[in-house]
Amino acid sequence: MTTAVISVSPDTPTSEVAGILRDHRISAVPVIDQIGTPIGMVSEGDLIGRDDADHEARRDWWLTLLAEGETLNPNFLASLRASKRRVRDVMTAPVVTVGEETELKLARLLTAHRIKLVPVLRDGQIVGIVSRADLLRTLAEV
Repeated sequence: MTTAVISVSPDTPTSEVAGILRDHRISAVPVIDQIGTPIGMVSEGDLIGRDDADHEARRDWWLTLLAEGETLNPNFLASLRASKRRVRDVMTAPVVTVGEETELKLARLLTAHRIKLVPVLRDGQIVGIVSRADLLRTLAEV
């Protein structure tokens, strides 16, 4: 289990989360509310937004139609593309968690829920995270 848990709030800009994931070389972080209770997870996949390109193409077509043949200002288009999304807009919820004393087969839990990591709670607060990498380290030590 990793005990140095990095988390974000639902109001964190997605651009900031991308930097956190990159800087800490992690693939996801828990999303916590004001009192530290986990309410979701946000991962690389959540940030990528698999259909953003399709959305932009439809929006650009619509804007061109409204411009009635006029060239749209590139700065205007860039401002529309700037991400103003917050974690609450892309996070996965509810979050799958386990208690500190859980003796479940964690590998099965991760597989069953198709997740890469699971926050570990004590009294409703995150005390660690177990990832697939943690499980592999444990197997390698046996």
